[in-house]
Amino acid sequence: MKVHPCTLMSDHNTEKDTVQQTMAQSPISGHPQAKRTSRTNRWILGLFPVALLAGISVLFLRNDPTAQFRAAFPPVEELTIERVSFPEAGIMRVHVVNGGPESVTIAQVLVDDAYWQFKIDRDPTVPRLNSATLELNYPWVEGEPHLISLITSTGLTFEYEVAVATESPRLNAQYLTIFGLLGLYAGVVPVLLGLLWYPFLRRIDRKWVHFYLSLTLGLLAFLLFDTFEHTLETSAMVAEGFEAVGLIALGILGAVVGLRAIGQLGRDKSAPTSGLTIAYMIAIGIGLHNLGEGLAIGAAYSLGEIALGSFLVIGFALHNTTEGLAIVAPIADKRPALWNFIAMGMIAGLPTILGAWAGGFSYSPITATFFLALGAGAILQVIIEVSKLVQRSWPKGLFTPLNAMGLIIGMVIMYVTALLVTA
Repeated sequence: MKVHPCTLMSDHNTEKDTVQQTMAQSPISGHPQAKRTSRTNRWILGLFPVALLAGISVLFLRNDPTAQFRAAFPPVEELTIERVSFPEAGIMRVHVVNGGPESVTIAQVLVDDAYWQFKIDRDPTVPRLNSATLELNYPWVEGEPHLISLITSTGLTFEYEVAVATESPRLNAQYLTIFGLLGLYAGVVPVLLGLLWYPFLRRIDRKWVHFYLSLTLGLLAFLLFDTFEHTLETSAMVAEGFEAVGLIALGILGAVVGLRAIGQLGRDKSAPTSGLTIAYMIAIGIGLHNLGEGLAIGAAYSLGEIALGSFLVIGFALHNTTEGLAIVAPIADKRPALWNFIAMGMIAGLPTILGAWAGGFSYSPITATFFLALGAGAILQVIIEVSKLVQRSWPKGLFTPLNAMGLIIGMVIMYVTALLVTA
């Protein structure tokens, strides 16, 4: 029996119309209501393990099976004295953090082997990961060392030595100006002076431009190790419960990822990073480094551990002027607008003032460690980008004799100028 082709086409079209009608009538994912239902289901599935974990945790805390074991042993206590300040004559303030796993009760205070009455800004029992400030009416002596000991209710002792007692800076116009000027001379002015090397870089041969780019890598490499050293020093003062290693990892990785994301803004993902973008990234990295430097300056000043003289200021100026050269080296063959230089100078220099204010008035090892780690991560990412720029624009590579010499000279310059900064 023969079937006419038109009949087959008619049957096929009828079947197609039927399928389309069925799809239109069914609640498929294209329907708005179906989309909302699907999204809600996804959230429920995603949050279910979290809710289950929270329930198990609450159940464990209410019926703690380790309670009978802990009752047989003394509690684990950990107090960290972050700093001791002297707001005025006869007044001493001790700033402590409980970084241990359990609450700690401060029972007694010894100053220079003598028991002393104290007031506390909260209950004497300090919960885990909480801070407290103890105030003592103590006749401290300007320029003299003091030993403070905190004794807990269980008899454990935590000590802190003040190398030089000196009146702490007060948040007023006088000290704001002092710290502001120190940050200006140590950070802002040197960086802006370093930017003045741009006209010189514009007029030299291409191979020497890459020499200075390699020198920039040397400067940044030294800054990276210098920043990481300061990060480790401040992390040693972080209370154990705040996980200094985690703060460092968060700061370094956060800066690397953040700068990479900033570098991708407004450009083709397949295109190489422009010299101006790299210059701004260098300015951000140096700014974060100078923020940590300012924190150290302010903290040392408030503790009386730094000699503020013309030699120190000159040392910081020489050390930081080279940072301006690092910023302009990637744009030696470009002609950016003047406001770009001003913006990059402020980004790199102004954090020194902010850091000096924060360190002088309210220094915290936790925030100092985090921001120093941010600076280290930012500088690391900038080193990667500058290395790519040299490899991309100079076929002979980074490690030609001239470029290798620039790399080494950059590190030597930073080392020599760092010797002038004595604190």
